[in-house]
Amino acid sequence: MPAPTLQELSPAGLDVTVNPYPVYAALREKGPVHRVLVPGSGEAWLVVARDEARAALTDPRLSNDIRHSSSWTDDGGHALGVNMLQSDPPQHTRLRELVAGKFTAGRIRALRPRIQEIADSLLDALPDAGPVDLVASYALPLPMTVICELLGVPVADRASFHAWSTELVAPSSPQAAGAAVGAMTGHLTALIEERRTTPRRDLLSALVTPTAGGLSAEELLGMAFLLLVAGHETTVNLISGTVLSLLAHPGQLTALRADPGLVDSAIEETLRHDGPVESAAFRFATEPVRIGDTTVPAGDSVLVSLAAASRDPRHFPDPDRFDIHRKPAGHLAFGHGIHHCLGAPLARVEAAIALRALIGRRPHLALDTDPADLMWRPSTMLRGLTSLPVRFQV
Repeated sequence: MPAPTLQELSPAGLDVTVNPYPVYAALREKGPVHRVLVPGSGEAWLVVARDEARAALTDPRLSNDIRHSSSWTDDGGHALGVNMLQSDPPQHTRLRELVAGKFTAGRIRALRPRIQEIADSLLDALPDAGPVDLVASYALPLPMTVICELLGVPVADRASFHAWSTELVAPSSPQAAGAAVGAMTGHLTALIEERRTTPRRDLLSALVTPTAGGLSAEELLGMAFLLLVAGHETTVNLISGTVLSLLAHPGQLTALRADPGLVDSAIEETLRHDGPVESAAFRFATEPVRIGDTTVPAGDSVLVSLAAASRDPRHFPDPDRFDIHRKPAGHLAFGHGIHHCLGAPLARVEAAIALRALIGRRPHLALDTDPADLMWRPSTMLRGLTSLPVRFQV
């Protein structure tokens, strides 16, 4: 008998793409680990409790390399090269070290003026009253511009790269996803080759130099792909998700307007309460692994729900309440262990600058649609809105 999907486990009338949290809470009441069917990926062990999730994310017996899956038959897990997210040490260690220096606190501080400049220019372009889609006009172009400038992606290519990225993280069909893989592979390969012959002062040029650690062609492609996609997708969701959470809780928005110093807390609470990454990348048991009271057989897939773990009432009192005064230490929104999101500090800075600028210049923000009509992207890993219609009240 096949395992149920989360949708099949949900109460009647609840769409788990819109709100998965009641299902996670019900599962967590029954235990920390459950067998579920993930559409498009097969059956997996879903971890929904914070302690077990944190332990699973650091267990070396749970590999990120799909070749440890009992169902692995080809290199489908590395469709766009070989990257850090789908690798284990020592390969993961070598790949991460090559780019870790680009995301230090000092490097990110140096980017702050440019991020502020981008935010201000995007706000300058918004209409005085609205309506406007805050995702398309603000939450998306800000981090997309930042990561593309870092990598050296031409302005003319950025819309195409985002469209392919969207298809890959939330496929509309196998055919469309395959076409996106092919298109992005071709364009990234051409961009890499261009940097070999005509290097510039960007991250992609630094990666193709012989002193960059001898990256193979597959590793270069995978690195460029991961940095481009992960470098903007999560931040788009974080910015728009924080704004939506504030609009859905007017008292919290009023508190933030009164005290802009709460911006960082508002972002951390959004990360905990409704973060941009719903689940970590699949892990695969290299041997039988005990998680809670469950033994995961070798070769089975494990999916760690960061969203469920960050609402575990054992660690976060009244976890379903959104409270920007909360001190949410210990949430797992950016993962944990060696695969903790490398770009988390940059995402936090981008989101903070974006929110401060928006609230400061457009303080009377309001939702311009029925909340029930908001559309969420159907993705196993990422959680985010397709659009966020707002208006600017006087």
